[in-house]
Amino acid sequence: MTGRLRRCAPLLVSAAGAMIVALDGTVLLVAQPGLQRALAAGPAQVQWTSTGYLVAVAALLVLAGRLGDRYGHLRLLRTGLLGFGAASAGIALAPSVGWVIALRVVQGLFGALLQPATLAVLRSVYPDRELRRAVAVRTGAIAVAAGSGPVLGGVLVAHFGWRAVFWLNVPVVLAAVLLALAVRLPAPERPAPQPLDLTGAVLLAGTLALFVHALAGVPAHGWTAAPALLELSGAAALAAALVVSQRRAAHPIVPSAVTRSVPVTASMTLLLLTTAGLFGSLFTATFLLQGVLGLDPLATGLRVLPLTVLMVLGSPLASAALGRWGPRPTAVTGTLLVVLGVAGLARLSASDAVGPAGAFFALIGAGFAAVMVTATGTVVGDAPPEYAGAVGGLKQTATNIGPTLGIAVATSVGAAASAGPTLLALAAITALGLLPAALLPGNRTSGMSRRRPGPGPGALRVDGRPVRPRRTRDGV
Repeated sequence: MTGRLRRCAPLLVSAAGAMIVALDGTVLLVAQPGLQRALAAGPAQVQWTSTGYLVAVAALLVLAGRLGDRYGHLRLLRTGLLGFGAASAGIALAPSVGWVIALRVVQGLFGALLQPATLAVLRSVYPDRELRRAVAVRTGAIAVAAGSGPVLGGVLVAHFGWRAVFWLNVPVVLAAVLLALAVRLPAPERPAPQPLDLTGAVLLAGTLALFVHALAGVPAHGWTAAPALLELSGAAALAAALVVSQRRAAHPIVPSAVTRSVPVTASMTLLLLTTAGLFGSLFTATFLLQGVLGLDPLATGLRVLPLTVLMVLGSPLASAALGRWGPRPTAVTGTLLVVLGVAGLARLSASDAVGPAGAFFALIGAGFAAVMVTATGTVVGDAPPEYAGAVGGLKQTATNIGPTLGIAVATSVGAAASAGPTLLALAAITALGLLPAALLPGNRTSGMSRRRPGPGPGALRVDGRPVRPRRTRDGV
């Protein structure tokens, strides 16, 4: 392997792992109708092919990140890739919908191992300026995968059946694993391994699993149904127990160095709110474009396409803006663009031309690229290397819960019956992201780019001592 390829290999592996997860989620939506017919599955069973995966991923992401911090992120990345691919092959061979649901849960488990590692690998290899660019490339790769998933899934299902979308993962995973085997990470300077907080891990997993399952059931039953109220109450009780447990734990599952970092917590809150607004708006816009404006599915997809294009093109521009102006201006600008785009969609009506829809989706795509690159880069760049997996897991948790929350809000407001008010409500939720965006570092010498001689007031600390990211040998 040449020196240039060796230097790019961690980024390629990280982007490939993120793309596999993003692609799997979007192609599944296209495959579900065929799966339902072929396996004679009921609507609730088909819903569980998505819900089971979401619950497993959300419950285990932070624990997986901590395991990566303890045992090595490359090891978790390779294990996650192999398990994800094996589960995909099993789903493609599944004889019944029960097997599909069970294997989707298994796939979610390995997806949880995989996702935090894709960020932690970047954190352990690249210095600050290169880390910004790597995060931008990874964000663009996710946009390409998510945008092409429905088209690719439609072609595969039309010509080869629903099982083909799961066979698709197998060769892609094998190629990523072979590339991952060639990656060598610098040996970290680690203190003695700390014991895992198993009580905290169980409470956190239970809290997230109940919360996500409750949100996933809102579109069918509503917020006030007995199952939703029971699960939300249970999640709140477990969350309270988790807070008490974490305050007493010698080595909490979520390190205090992370929870006390304003840039990290602000970035994760921003990601949660923005992804909720984005995916809730996409869900609602489907009803608006097809039900109100009378577009067919293909025309609807073409109107949404600018969102993907601007996410891909906007990612490197966001990286450059982040380096020049810093996290706060970039994140605030990106959030405003998303708000304007979502609010613009709310103004469309049956008498309007459909052309402006593409412009509004372009605004959303450009803004979301800026938010993703800034928040992801701040989370990963501000984390001490020994906690890179933990913050990667928290970041992925926010971006997994956000879409489910956004769709739950959209259905409760009335996406199908009143798209305009629903989109305005989602724009308001997105606008709340301006508050955490304003808490991010205000200039380019803050956050990932800081090189201060001494720790500032927001520096991450372990046992009362400041902890800074370290460069590895040769600046890599």
